[in-house]
Amino acid sequence: MKILTVLTYYRPHTSGLTIYAERLAQAFVKRGHEVTVMTTQYDPSLPQEEMMEGVKVIRVPVIARVSKGVLAPTFGLVATKLVWQHHVVQLHLPQFDAPGVALRARLFGKPAVLTYHCDVQLPQGFFNRIVNAVVNFQNNMAGILANHIVTYTQDYADNSPYLSKYASKLTPILPPVLLPDSSPQAVTAFAQTNLVNERKPVIGVAARFASEKGVEVLLDALPKILEKYPKAQVLFAGTYQNVMGEQAYYDRLIPRILDYEIRGHWKFLGNLDPIQMSAFYQNLDVITVPSLNSTEAFGLVQIEAMMNGVPSVPSALPGVRQPVKMHGMGVVSEIGNADSLAKSILEVLDNKEKYRGDIEAIKKSYNPDSIAQEYENLFARLMKKK
Repeated sequence: MKILTVLTYYRPHTSGLTIYAERLAQAFVKRGHEVTVMTTQYDPSLPQEEMMEGVKVIRVPVIARVSKGVLAPTFGLVATKLVWQHHVVQLHLPQFDAPGVALRARLFGKPAVLTYHCDVQLPQGFFNRIVNAVVNFQNNMAGILANHIVTYTQDYADNSPYLSKYASKLTPILPPVLLPDSSPQAVTAFAQTNLVNERKPVIGVAARFASEKGVEVLLDALPKILEKYPKAQVLFAGTYQNVMGEQAYYDRLIPRILDYEIRGHWKFLGNLDPIQMSAFYQNLDVITVPSLNSTEAFGLVQIEAMMNGVPSVPSALPGVRQPVKMHGMGVVSEIGNADSLAKSILEVLDNKEKYRGDIEAIKKSYNPDSIAQEYENLFARLMKKK
């Protein structure tokens, strides 16, 4: 089967969406399919065409940025050629160009499947309101034109204003999650490099430094945590500087973070490769996902942490609360409530054995090969209808 995957950002860009797309594309290749990823050349230094782990990546040149999106005038022209050449089209939303690609798939008789990752909620402001309106319109047009929509969980679908419109053509499929094992030596070396005098306990965050991630909630919760655990330390993995559209948020919080950093209670790690992420998780006592709105739909890092035996404390957002509810590894805290977050983290730290889960069962549930097979079955049904 020739599968065309279309999304705005692909690797080496790092986000939950791009990691999902990469894992799924590589799983398709391993199952014998021919996969092309069509994306944007968001960084001019990236090649317009290359092979990455068996996946053909085609990047369309960008002429300008708009908020967190890009403008690529030749996107439609390239899409016309690629949609015609493939059997099925898989689009990752949110994506401004999705309706145009879905329309081409409909015109050429190719099934189009949307994977809907999250609702879009940009920071407040007149310009962002316009961008939100445009993106919502584009997403709705794509939803109308697509043959089917995939989301992570029914919980998120039931609470999403977007997905609730398309319940008749919606299928929940868990996200693909895979992380390599890290050697004991690598885990020890990571601790020696990043822990301040082997401080314990260690609270992990793995995210972009963005307003929807609720970093300020964790900052507000830290004093209460430090009362009981004076040597507690936060390790923050992920992009934290020059995040698109988040400079004002960073500038507002960084003075407080630097104060904690000076005292050994906070450390930024930047982006880590998969082996480093595995060592990161194995040095944690708990991971937290204190996200604030529906731009967070699941929190893949929770599953990665659980696969390494680390419980999670997420906020009670639809979808985000599901990993803990499904696997029993952690406690759900109230959205945006620092006292609740502190209480939940302390509950997990005080009762670690209570929140040990079935790690092998979790790995099996999110195995990329199994997830790819679920997509295959969906593609086959749609192609049969066509």
